[in-house]
Amino acid sequence: MHRKRLTNTKRLVVKIGSSLLTAQGQGLDANAISDWVKQIAALHKQGVQVLLVSSGAVAEGMKRMGWTKRPNALYELQAAAAIGQMGLIQTYETFFKQHGIHTAQILLTHDDLSSRKRYLNARNTMMTLLKLGVVPVINENDTVTTDEFRFGDNDSLAALVVNLVEAEALILLTDQAGIYNKDPREHGDAQLIDEFNASDPVLDDMVSGKAGALGRGGMFTKVRAARLAGRSGAVTVIADGAEPGVIQRVYQGEPVGTLLLPDQEPVAARKQWLASHLQPKGKLVLDDGAVKVLRESGRSLLPVGVSGVQGHFARGEVVACVDQRGREIARGLVNYSSSESLTIKGKPSHQIESLLGYVDEPELIHRDNLVLL
Repeated sequence: MHRKRLTNTKRLVVKIGSSLLTAQGQGLDANAISDWVKQIAALHKQGVQVLLVSSGAVAEGMKRMGWTKRPNALYELQAAAAIGQMGLIQTYETFFKQHGIHTAQILLTHDDLSSRKRYLNARNTMMTLLKLGVVPVINENDTVTTDEFRFGDNDSLAALVVNLVEAEALILLTDQAGIYNKDPREHGDAQLIDEFNASDPVLDDMVSGKAGALGRGGMFTKVRAARLAGRSGAVTVIADGAEPGVIQRVYQGEPVGTLLLPDQEPVAARKQWLASHLQPKGKLVLDDGAVKVLRESGRSLLPVGVSGVQGHFARGEVVACVDQRGREIARGLVNYSSSESLTIKGKPSHQIESLLGYVDEPELIHRDNLVLL
């Protein structure tokens, strides 16, 4: 019954992994890519907006350079990505053009989504491309990104794109049939799971963090991506990309792969950004009373409820709100810098002006800029 939700989807994100795209390192699999493009084109002509998140640049670069082992050095990975991206995008453009569909290349880093302005620019660009009938082909910008700003894997990137454009579904194509109750590589009696709640912690025991030689992800990262996509109410399907007509069959609601369901209502787009895209610049330590007010009443965070300030941050940056044990319970855009927050912490709002010489807002974080985790 839950599969039928997919047949009404008007916007979805498809992610294709490196092992599928490159036939386990043997160079780009043109026949497979052509078939996936054909399926996406069919949905496109039905009025479904599709965004494609594609791995494969590093693997294709390795193939072109004759490298048999994924390099560890960052500059070599970046070089491989730069080389391979040429062939990857050229292949997509060629096949989509056969169906009369324009494509656009979008390369992102975590840093691109860590500022409100650049986040909105990325969103507006993608939404404009969709309105123009263009299929965005998205990848992490491996040629310039560093570990500090890395998404970590294209599964996470795909989930963030889901949040970014408020897509209704995420299809993760991999070289496995879906999620099994045990690792099928180690247990012959492993059974494929048809559907599950993405947030269920039981999933963590079912999947492993192992990844192939070409990719950075594994089944664990796909579960994490499904949970991230679920923050905006999107369903996720993990399926074998080699299955005939897999994308269309998933869209039609057939029992292909594993369906992971969100267990919460969609979060407002702005709060998705706060929870998913931004890296906190510091922490506010809350007393028990403030924790209770935030969780139970959904109110703003006042200075009086803050007992500690950690890190260095400016007005308007994202900070994590943690309880006395250090557990993060919320994050949001702070109205005062770290030095100002230190001055007014634990004080009632009416004293802000006397303490700082001015008052911008009575709250440290307004409830509209705060999201519970």
